[in-house]
Amino acid sequence: MAVSETLETKPSTGIKVIIVGAGFGGLTAAIECVRQGHSPVIYEAFPELKILGDIISFGPNAGRIFHRWSNGKISRKMRELSIDLTDYGFNIHKWDTGEIVINQKTPVKDETAPVFNGHRGELHEVVFNYAKEIGVEINLGHRVENYFETEAGAGIILENGTKVEGDVVIGSDGVRSKARTLVLGYEDKPKSSGYAVWRAWFSNKDMLADPETKQFCENGDTFNGWIGPDVHFLFSTIKDGSDCCWVLTHRDEADIAESWSFPGYLKDVYKVLEGWDPMCKKIVSKTPESVLVDWKLVYRDPLPTWVSGYGSAPGHGRICLVGDAAHPFLPTSAQGATQALEDGVTLAVLLRKAGKNNIKGALRAYQEVRYDRVRKVQKTGETTRDMWHKTDWEVVKKNPETIQFPREDWIFAFDTEKHTEEVGDEIIANVTATAA
Repeated sequence: MAVSETLETKPSTGIKVIIVGAGFGGLTAAIECVRQGHSPVIYEAFPELKILGDIISFGPNAGRIFHRWSNGKISRKMRELSIDLTDYGFNIHKWDTGEIVINQKTPVKDETAPVFNGHRGELHEVVFNYAKEIGVEINLGHRVENYFETEAGAGIILENGTKVEGDVVIGSDGVRSKARTLVLGYEDKPKSSGYAVWRAWFSNKDMLADPETKQFCENGDTFNGWIGPDVHFLFSTIKDGSDCCWVLTHRDEADIAESWSFPGYLKDVYKVLEGWDPMCKKIVSKTPESVLVDWKLVYRDPLPTWVSGYGSAPGHGRICLVGDAAHPFLPTSAQGATQALEDGVTLAVLLRKAGKNNIKGALRAYQEVRYDRVRKVQKTGETTRDMWHKTDWEVVKKNPETIQFPREDWIFAFDTEKHTEEVGDEIIANVTATAA
């Protein structure tokens, strides 16, 4: 495997890691496996890389991970594509009057733990290309039909019948994960969260043409949020005001049995914004309907395990879940992708510590290290949403800071690699003794 000269790697462990899914979680797991001396290979159903999606957020706990890749080379590339709110901050508006209740200042930059908010597809392309650059084998257009494992190894069976074998399989295959069914021993169906978001990303052309909205695109990057009863509307301009994006979260009890992503319609958005600050409708009216997506927010009951053969789960302990396959997040946590990154780092470190002869111990330790933290972070998606959707405006009048987006040290200051290095050996020893 040809590894970039600037990427520090540990000695080879001889562990072959099969990763299903080339999203942020799968790519990070692969890159971290290279750093820790393993041999990762990725299989992805999509036939080609496409620059899709809209805004995605990575907190400083993710920035710390990106920064370690080739001495900050990747984080510098991501910075060029991301919003810079150093001067602007975050304006939080009252939903009906439009008044700015508070301007939440942007924290002082830490180059070793940067924050990124940018276009999902563009940032993904940077990480995807880096994985290829350091020698990760990425097989696109390969749909996985099945998983298998024995005491001695694990693998996947592709749609064309090809069998791929390795030492461990990481299921990073999203909310519809097939690996989850294998790990749990039953199908865990998604449920509606009772909410949905409309989301869009578009150029500033029509915003600039309107004297009332051009202010958002003429003075660099901006971030504004309108908070109202059971609804919040977040609007950003990015890349020095050239691109615009917004998300509107609202109540929705739609049936999600078949799908939860649909084309959106501006008329439906306008209905929800009746009685709101007219500026919200103005912004929405500049959106080409062709880019509007109606995304139903799903949740799953907490999974009892992310690892096969652990607890009541069947299997031999060589298949595990990361990211959305294990723990889908609500957007209001702003931590879903970041927690997938933390999963990948933790797994790679523990596989090195446990070694090729104790894959089962590494995967069990991964669950022990990650499980409680992830559940606590997941909960913040609900608490932030409820804080905004059930705002007591009399309380906010007295203390506007109560409506600010939470930036908690226990989430943001966490260094998952350092933590796993510190606790990993002891946890591996404990779970290995229990399994014996």
